[in-house]
Formats: sequence, C-alpha cells, structure tokens
Amino acid sequence: MRLVMLGGPGSGKSTQSHNLSQELKLPVISMGGILREAIANATPLGIKAKPYVERGDLLPDPMMIEFIQQRLVQEDGGQGWILEGYPRTAFQAEELDFLLEDLGQPLDWALYLKIDEATMVERSLNRSLFDDHPEAITTRIGKFHEYTVPLLEYYAAKQNLLTVDAHLAVDQVTKLILARL
Repeated sequence: MRLVMLGGPGSGKSTQSHNLSQELKLPVISMGGILREAIANATPLGIKAKPYVERGDLLPDPMMIEFIQQRLVQEDGGQGWILEGYPRTAFQAEELDFLLEDLGQPLDWALYLKIDEATMVERSLNRSLFDDHPEAITTRIGKFHEYTVPLLEYYAAKQNLLTVDAHLAVDQVTKLILARL
C-alpha cells in the first residue's frame, strides 16, 4: 500500500504515519525527517534547503522533487510506504504521479488529517522542533492554505482522497483511518 499523508502544521501527520507504519508494516518516508537530516549533515541539497526551512517557507518544487526522487528509489520502498510531508503542491503531486508511474508504484490513498487553524498553532507551539517558532508557524499555515487546499482538490478529483477528523484522540484517528482503508 502506498499512502500520502496530508495536513496542516500540527495535524498529526508524523504521529499517524508512525502508527500506520506499525499497523501496516510500511516504512515512513518523512520529508521533514529527510530535510532535517540533510540540513544536520550539511549535504549539498541540505545546505540549499536550510534557509527555506528556517523561514518556514516551502522549498522550491525542483528541490523537493529532487529530494523525493532520491528517496523513493531506495530499496525499502518497493513494497509500499507512507509518504509524510510530500507533496505540498499540486505540481509536486503531478510530478509524484509521473515518478510513481515510472517506478510502477501507484498511489493508493491521500489521507488528509483535517484540523482547524487554532489547533494547528497550539499543537505546533507545543512541539520542540527548531523550526516551530511563531513566525515560521504563521508562514507555514499561510502556505498550507495557499498550496495544500488545491492539492486536496487534486486528489479529490482523482477520487483517492480520504479526509479524517484529526481533532479526535490519536488512537481514535488511527482506528478511523484503518477502518476506512
């Protein structure tokens, strides 16, 4: 099974990706983790990405596509995966579709963890990640509205969007997703 996890900042994408990974025995491919590792290791792509991440901006599409192409061709992705934090734009979703077609790995579902903006801010401020400061959170929420909402429309048109109320308790959200898959 191949899943894309979508949602605003603090919606529980990482938590639900981990829970689903355990239940479905699938690796999680986390763009946030990939970016943080590349930045910490000062890889060439990580060095280019760092200023964007620190500002809370989305990386340019070509940079994001390069990150995901490098990751999806690794050995552990052949039998399925949960992709968390990518795609972030409709263009990236289209590019992902082309890449998956080339790899023979069709996407099963785009899972959207839906929460309101106040919850996005509250949950993000309660985390202790280096890029979770008020200015970056505000920027990410703005980018979410600008880019992710059209992305939801993209997957809805393809009839593979599954929307879940992420205000519920973590275990309830996981159970709801599993029941709907």
